[in-house]
Amino acid sequence: MLLKLKTDNKVVGVKQVKRALNAQNVEAVFIAEDAERKVTDEIARLCSERHIQLIYVETMKELGNACKIDVNAATAALLK
Repeated sequence: MLLKLKTDNKVVGVKQVKRALNAQNVEAVFIAEDAERKVTDEIARLCSERHIQLIYVETMKELGNACKIDVNAATAALLK
């Protein structure tokens, strides 16, 4: 599933993921396990409430690389 971030339609970053979740335009959400919980807890809660698949990635660096960006990423989402 992580490979889909390289090619499929996605958003990266907490604000963008929240916006997509509120628009109900999300297939799955990725959260880096080493990201600060105060940053990611609300996203995890929204996913749980809306029954959206939540996938944990080991590091922010790994998630950033999967998204083909040059910086670390705390969260990303695949769009419908």
